[in-house]
Amino acid sequence: MATEQSVAPAAGDQTRIHNIGYRNYDGPRLGRAYARRSLYSQSLRGAYGLGRSAKSKVLPMLLFVVMCLPAAIMVAVAVATKAKELPLDYTRYAIVLQAVISLYVASQAPQSVSRDLRFKTVPLYFSRPIETTDYVRAKYASLASALFILTAAPLVVLYVGALLAKLDFTDQTKGFAQGLVSVALLSLLFAGLGLVVASVTPRRGFGIAAVIAVLTITYGAVSTLQAIADVQGSTGAVAWIGLFSPITLIDGVQSAFLGATSAFPGGIGPSNAEGAVYVLVTLGLIAGAYGLLVRRYKKVGL
Repeated sequence: MATEQSVAPAAGDQTRIHNIGYRNYDGPRLGRAYARRSLYSQSLRGAYGLGRSAKSKVLPMLLFVVMCLPAAIMVAVAVATKAKELPLDYTRYAIVLQAVISLYVASQAPQSVSRDLRFKTVPLYFSRPIETTDYVRAKYASLASALFILTAAPLVVLYVGALLAKLDFTDQTKGFAQGLVSVALLSLLFAGLGLVVASVTPRRGFGIAAVIAVLTITYGAVSTLQAIADVQGSTGAVAWIGLFSPITLIDGVQSAFLGATSAFPGGIGPSNAEGAVYVLVTLGLIAGAYGLLVRRYKKVGL
């Protein structure tokens, strides 16, 4: 609380002397953990436009609806026709709709970090009891959580619909659990890659274009090379080519270890040995993305 003392001016004199004193803050200090949780929750809310303008909510909410709508249609068809299985496996859903997921990452990764870089607010974060790793963990966890919500929500719709259609409980629960593991890994990988690319530039437009290029162009190139290898009879090379695209990495992991049907040409996914390489590369990319983000923000925060 400030206190003010003034000296009465002489007649006709408008000069005043203000003595402003400040009291030290003696309230509770919540520390790094609270700051980290607050940054995480605000970033997660921002990933869906919550707490922001109405215009900011349009794209993430629209993409969320687009992700869930096919699942709702499949459920309606399964219930109406009394089908004995769902039209699409849980593990295949995110692979089929990977373009929507990539667009979401491209729109929200720059929103999460590019504005802090553009307006040079990162040093302000580090002026509080928060360190570089706290900032990176909060941002990484928030975008990964937002992606998990985006990709897991339609799986929940499929699972509930399958139970309503009275499909086999054991088979549906197993498939649902496998699908959750797959999209959790996908969320970590896509969030890490998106944030690394977006953190390079403070320009949101450049960040969006760069993320789209990394996630979609690599998939198109890898799919083309796999198709060429399959046509030429080099089926052994198909699995190794799949290591160079994020979405084919997830496809390879889940087809090798989660019982998923592979989207690779010929429907032949990697073997268990090749699948182990897929897992190592995926985990390496996730860890590498985190390390690059920490290194990047140690420089930015100076």
